[in-house]
Order: sequence, then C-alpha cells, then structure tokens
Amino acid sequence: MEPSGAGASSASPPSPIPPAWPCPTPALPLPVVVVASPCAACKALRRRCSESCVLAPYFPPSDPAKFAIAHRVFGASNIVKSLLALPESQRDDAVSSMIYEAGTRIRDPVYGCAGAISQLQTQISQLQAQLAKSEAELMSMQVQLASLVEQLQLTNSQDSSSHQSLEILLNSPFDDYQIQIDSCFDEYSGFGSFCEPLWT
Repeated sequence: MEPSGAGASSASPPSPIPPAWPCPTPALPLPVVVVASPCAACKALRRRCSESCVLAPYFPPSDPAKFAIAHRVFGASNIVKSLLALPESQRDDAVSSMIYEAGTRIRDPVYGCAGAISQLQTQISQLQAQLAKSEAELMSMQVQLASLVEQLQLTNSQDSSSHQSLEILLNSPFDDYQIQIDSCFDEYSGFGSFCEPLWT
C-alpha cells in the first residue's frame, strides 16, 4: 500500500477564487424631512405638537399672544376641556370668546366682561337720549317751517288780491272818470258861449 503522504502530495491544490467586490451604487439623495412648527400652545407648554393637537388650529405659532392671554386666565387644561365639549363648528367662536374674556379680566380684574358690558350699555343709553333729543328738535323745526310756509302763502295771496284791486282802480274806473271830465269840459264850453257877449 502506498503511504498516505505520497498520495496527498501528488494531488493538485485547488486554485484560489478571488473575492467578489460589490459594485458601487450611485448615492441617493436623503429625504427632506419638513418639521412643522409647533403651535403657540405647545410651544408655550414646551411639549411636542402632534397632528391631533386640539389647540393647533386655534392658536397658530404666528400669534403666541392669544394663547398667553387665555392660558393666564383659564389654563391649558380648561381650554382643552371646553373645546372637546363643543362641536368643531363652534370651537372658533369659543376660542374668540375666551380670548376676549381673558383680556377684559386682565384689564379689569374686579368686573371683567361685566364691566365692559355695563360701560357699553351706558353708552347706548346716552346715545338713545341724544337721538330722542335730536328727533324732538327736528320735529319742532318742521312745525316752524310749516308755519312759515303758511304765512308766506297768506302774504302772497294778500299781495295778489291788492295787486288785482290796484289794476281794477287803474283800468276800469279810468273810462268813467274820462267821461265825467269830458262832460265837465262840455258844460264849461257852453257857459263860455253864453257869457261871450258880455265882454264885447
């Protein structure tokens, strides 16, 4: 039998296989992630603003003063509870009302909206009194104007009647006076013929 070493030495060694290098792929552009600005409420509360944020549609980041005023008086939790209790069609008006009421409460801590409403009612009463006074003055002026127009019409009628009477005196009686004057001249001429022999 042949030794195992001789048989192993006579076999040809396997040829080395070169490693397969990956082909270079073109670099793809990284996706641009647009980070939306948090709403004014989440920014003030320093929390992450999600897409389902209830306060985002009513407190935009461009106007942080709205949430600051409402949050100072009502608090964020009460604002969220009030909005969730209303339908979406009424939430915008509710936010406007809360902002106005919070502003008046900050300006007038004692009366708040009641003070503003009372002041407006006082102004309305004063304006109504002024309107009633102006209407009374206007009615008085209309009565005076009607009286002046009536007097002017009466004066014009009197002037027209006096003018007609003057025309009657100047036109119609003139013929009668002329006849009387002519008759007087005739009588005078008759006296002249009667007295004429006295002077010869």
